[in-house]
Amino acid sequence: MDRTKHADLIKAEAKRLGFLSCGISKAGFLEEEAPRLEKWLRQGMQGEMAWMENHFDKRLDPTLLVPGAKSVVSLLLNYYPSQQQPEGTYQVSKYAYGQDYHRVIKDKLRELLYVIRQEIGEVEGRAFVDSAPVLDKAWAARSGLGWMGKHSNLLTRETGSFYFIAELILDLDLPADGPVTDHCGTCTACIDACPTQAIVEPYVVDGSKCISYYTIELKSEIPVAARGQWDDWIFGCDICQDVCPWNRFSKPHREPRFEPHPDLMQMGRRDWEELTEEVFRKVFPKSAVKRTKFSGLKRNIRFLSDGSPRAEND
Repeated sequence: MDRTKHADLIKAEAKRLGFLSCGISKAGFLEEEAPRLEKWLRQGMQGEMAWMENHFDKRLDPTLLVPGAKSVVSLLLNYYPSQQQPEGTYQVSKYAYGQDYHRVIKDKLRELLYVIRQEIGEVEGRAFVDSAPVLDKAWAARSGLGWMGKHSNLLTRETGSFYFIAELILDLDLPADGPVTDHCGTCTACIDACPTQAIVEPYVVDGSKCISYYTIELKSEIPVAARGQWDDWIFGCDICQDVCPWNRFSKPHREPRFEPHPDLMQMGRRDWEELTEEVFRKVFPKSAVKRTKFSGLKRNIRFLSDGSPRAEND
């Protein structure tokens, strides 16, 4: 079996497993991304996300993560929901409606790697899902799966941006797919819509100003200056994606594990404000929402409802 047939096999299996698309790029140092990442960190746009300062070299070179790596296989998995929360209530980012994507995608990647080894032979590799120092959007763009939008999310003309990105880094030599062109044009919808002005310039997001950062990553008190800027978001934020014209082509996912708990779709503002830990566990049993914990979610709700920035004790 030659290199092209290997690539075709991997892409066909990825499709069978439910991935939206699959692209391949040659493993190596990301020369263009290196100065951008260094500048972004130097300007403190990571906020309290100190982990982003670690493993700088590994973030830019996958051969340091997988010795002998030759190819990066990038995959997209759709999470756009068939139904959304009602307007006028507190909002959770669409990606967190169902089960934690780390679990769902890792299962699929393990199966994909198993098939690769069964069909091709001894292949060394590792699976990555937003939990290791890998610049997933950069690799997906290199693999031709989309282009980096001005909101810094990967965009495709066919399905917009509501999908997860994952990688297999392999020591298997595969033919690389080329990148696609940028189709944002003169549009600035995402920049104009961001209520905290986190998109400081096209393609650059100040993570320390993002609503997702405030509601998930920030463990200390929420800055008083952020009051009145969040709309109704209590976990994550979809504003820059919701206003993107390319997301009019988003189609509902077909992954049962991403389906929301029925109660989530019925919760009004009063339900959220009176949320108990028991209901929290019931509605979000395996959800990414658990990252902020019950206390963090209550902090966010209270900050929107009465302006208090403090979190309750766990």
